Amino acid sequence: MFEKICIWARQSPNYALVLITLVALGPFLAKPFNIDDPLFIWAGHQIQAHPLNPYGFNVAWDTTAAPMWQITDNPPLTCYYIALTAGIFGWSEIALHVAFLIPAIAVVLGTCRLAQRLCQNPMAAAMITLLGPFFLVSATSVMCDVTLLAFWIWAAVFWVEGPESPKKLAAAGLLIALAEMTKYFGVCLIPLLAAYSLARRQPIRRWGPALLIPLGVLCAYQYVTQSVYGYSLLYRAMDFASLSQNVIGFSKIQNSLIALSFAGGGMATAVFFAPLFWQKRELPTLTAAALLVAGILYFDASLWNRYGSLHGWALGAVKIQMIFWAAGGLWLLALAVSDLCRHRDADSLLLFLWVAGTFFFTAFCNWTVNARSILPMAPAVAILVARRLQSKFAEQTTGRSTGMAISLVAGGTLTLLVTRADFSAACAVRQSALETCARFGGTSDCLWFQGHWGFQFYMDPAVSAALDFEHSILKPGDLLAVPAGNTSVMTPESSRATPLDVLTFSGLEPLATWNVNAGAGFYAAVYGPVPFVFGAIPPERVSIYAWKASPETFLKPSRQ
Repeated sequence: MFEKICIWARQSPNYALVLITLVALGPFLAKPFNIDDPLFIWAGHQIQAHPLNPYGFNVAWDTTAAPMWQITDNPPLTCYYIALTAGIFGWSEIALHVAFLIPAIAVVLGTCRLAQRLCQNPMAAAMITLLGPFFLVSATSVMCDVTLLAFWIWAAVFWVEGPESPKKLAAAGLLIALAEMTKYFGVCLIPLLAAYSLARRQPIRRWGPALLIPLGVLCAYQYVTQSVYGYSLLYRAMDFASLSQNVIGFSKIQNSLIALSFAGGGMATAVFFAPLFWQKRELPTLTAAALLVAGILYFDASLWNRYGSLHGWALGAVKIQMIFWAAGGLWLLALAVSDLCRHRDADSLLLFLWVAGTFFFTAFCNWTVNARSILPMAPAVAILVARRLQSKFAEQTTGRSTGMAISLVAGGTLTLLVTRADFSAACAVRQSALETCARFGGTSDCLWFQGHWGFQFYMDPAVSAALDFEHSILKPGDLLAVPAGNTSVMTPESSRATPLDVLTFSGLEPLATWNVNAGAGFYAAVYGPVPFVFGAIPPERVSIYAWKASPETFLKPSRQ
C-alpha cells in the first residue's frame, strides 16, 4: 500500500502536494485570530464600507488611538482579499483560514515548479518548504506574509521561464506588482530578477519592459496614498523601520546573530539535512565559525541584559537553543555560498542573492528581526538543499532514502509541534479575553483593558473598552484588565488602583513561539532572541485592577 502511494505521488506530484498541504494545515483552520491578524480584518471591514479608502479609520493599537494608515506598515492587497472572501463566506476564523489555504498551496506548488528548473528533486524542495516552522505557522494566520510569498515564487517561476515565452515575462511583472502591493518587501524582486537576467546575458530590451509594470504600480501607489492620506505610506514604513532600530538599539552584530538564530529555527527542516552533507574539508571551517558564534552569544552581556525577564535555568536554556539555531542559520548561508562557488551560473546566483538579500534585509533594514521577514528565503533554501542532495548522491545511493526520510520526518515533527504551540497560545489568548468579559464585564461602570493583538480582538466591545493612555478618563470603581506579555501594557501605580484578581489560563505546550518570559520572539525579536523555545512556559495571565483614584487619565499624575 505504501509503495502504491509513493508511486502515485511521483506520478502526480501536484495533487500529492496539495493533499499534504491540506492535511498539514487542516487541524489549524479554527485557530483564533492573533498578533496582527486584527489589523487586516479591521481594514477588510473598512474596505467593504469604503472600497477606495482602506485605511481611513482610527484604531487604538498603541498607547493612544491613531489613524490606521499610521499604524499599519503593509499595503492593502491582503485586506482586499479578506474583504472579498468575507463578503462571500463570512468573517469566521474557519472561513478566512480556508481562504488563506489558497496562497499556501500556491507557495508549495510554485516551489515545486521552480525547483523543476533548478534541481532534479523538486518534490523534496516543496516538502522542505511546506514543513518549515516559519511557513506552516505563518500559513495559519490571515496576515500578508504567505500571500506575498505566493506572488513572489510564481513571479520567479514565470521570470525563469520567460525566455521561452515572452508573455510569461509580462505575467511575472504583474505578479511582482501584486507582491509589492501585498508587502513592500516585494519590491526586492525587481533587482533580484534583473540580476538573474543579466547573469544569463539576456538583452535588456527583452525583459526590461516587464519591470516597468511593478515600477509603474509602485509610483501610482505612492501618488494615491500621498493624495488620500497626505503622506507616502511606503516612505512612512521606511521611516518607522529606521526609527525603531534606533529605539530598540541592538548592535549590527547582535542583529546578525539573532537573524542567524531565526534563519536556523525558521528553516529547521532544512537544517536537519545538514549531517547528510558534511564533508571532512568543510567541517573545520564550519566548526570554527559555529564556535565563534557560540562564544559571542554566550558571553554578550549587553545582549542578554535586554531580555531582563530571563533568569537562571530559563536564560541558560534560551542561550543553548539560540546557539544551536544560529549554527544552523550559519550553515544555511554557507550552503548558499557553496552552491554559488560550485556552479557559478545564473541559477546559483539567483538562489544566493535570494537568501543573502533576505537575510541582509532582516538583519539590517527591517524594524526588528522576525519570522515574517525571514520567511521569503524558505523556497530558495529548500531548493539549495535539494541541489546539494542531487550532487551528494549523484553516485552514492546507499542510505539516501533513509537519510532523507529521517531528516524530513524530524523536521516535520518539530514544525507541527511549533505550529501546535502557536495555535494553543492563540486559543489561550482568546479564552483569556472571553473569560475576562464574562466575569467582569457587568460588575462596574466600565471595564477598561490594555494590550492589543488577539486579546483586543476578542474583548467584547459591548462590555469593555480599549484604554487610551492619553484620553480615557478612569473613574473610581472602574476595572482595568492587563494581560501579561502583551504589547503597550503598563501596571498601574498602587496609589491609583487595587489588585482585584488574576486570571490564569494554562494548557500551553512545553514550547512557545511568543512569550517574553520564556524568550520566544517568533513575531518580533525584541520579545525574545529565538523564534521558539522549549521549556517551562508561563501560563497566560490577566490581572484585574479596581481604579480608586479620582477621575483622571491613566498617565496623569495622581493627585496628592
